[in-house]
Amino acid sequence: MSAEKRVREHFEQSIATKREAVAVLAPAIVRAAQSITQCLLDDGKVLSCGNGGSAGDAQHFSSEMLNRFERERPGLPAIALTTDSSTITSIANDYAYEDIFSKQVRALAQPGDVLLAITTSGNSENVVRAVTAAHERKARVVGLTGRDGGTLASMFREGDVEIRVPATNTARIQEVHLLVIHCICDLIDRQLLGADG
Repeated sequence: MSAEKRVREHFEQSIATKREAVAVLAPAIVRAAQSITQCLLDDGKVLSCGNGGSAGDAQHFSSEMLNRFERERPGLPAIALTTDSSTITSIANDYAYEDIFSKQVRALAQPGDVLLAITTSGNSENVVRAVTAAHERKARVVGLTGRDGGTLASMFREGDVEIRVPATNTARIQEVHLLVIHCICDLIDRQLLGADG
């Protein structure tokens, strides 16, 4: 197979995954955006976490909130729990890597806040523990998962939203996660600023 054909296959697989996902995910994406918007209207904030590419997605979401997405607006309160290397390494060193997010959630989350928990497998132990901590703090959870939802699938409570990509390939799941994040940001802006713009 030529390199160009290989690239074309990746594009086709990505397009097919997104086509399959849209019918399944659109209602959950709307609910997630509504949950986050209500949190912001109630003077809450969004905490986000994930590992590897999902850490990048958590930071991407936070930057779209704090700065702007596609429309001019004041910054919105969001914190990526993946960015403070001193905090992450001290928790990992003194306790365990599995606690790097949960200890931050316990310190920062308030009732009514939202945790955006991103894990393609649904099994990342530090993300699972962060969800437990969010529930302890009476924060809601928006979970971005894939495959069968993993451990996280059984943890969602009333008021939480699971957005589970119907795919098994990590790269395809991550590609859909990024699109989901952009959809959520767009819907938040529309709910806060109106449809025009």
